[in-house]
Amino acid sequence: MVGAHTDAVQFETHLLDHHRQQRTARVTLPLRSDVDVVGLRKQVRERAVAIALSLVDQTKLVTAASELARNTIKYGGGGEVHFDALDDGLRKGIGLLFVDAGQGIPDIDSALRDGFTTGGGLGLGLGGSKRLVDEFDIDSRPKEGTAVLIVKWKR
Repeated sequence: MVGAHTDAVQFETHLLDHHRQQRTARVTLPLRSDVDVVGLRKQVRERAVAIALSLVDQTKLVTAASELARNTIKYGGGGEVHFDALDDGLRKGIGLLFVDAGQGIPDIDSALRDGFTTGGGLGLGLGGSKRLVDEFDIDSRPKEGTAVLIVKWKR
């Protein structure tokens, strides 16, 4: 994994420490434009291939990562993604933590429901991303920011 980033997003979340014991590497990448989304998709795919995720699981993870990266830019005003290599001793995995210091999500339960949208889309983003991964967690506080964690494990 390449491309470390230094402008840290100022949204403190407990999710930054999630999977600390299983983390073997962390790279933080900026999410400011579509170019960053394309770069993230490429790196996620490369890491997924490296740990031998199935093609279906690669596609699920890249799709979820792309959706969450775009949300970080569109709704959070940009941010960063912490890209983690994970190993729990039995299996390898990929963790992605998307963080922004935007307006936050006032009603997470509604935002996770299919059809809910504030941006005119189909409203499948958060809920759809959750269904594509093995682990999903969200921390959002109005006027402070949002963090969304996803993990995909090699089966």
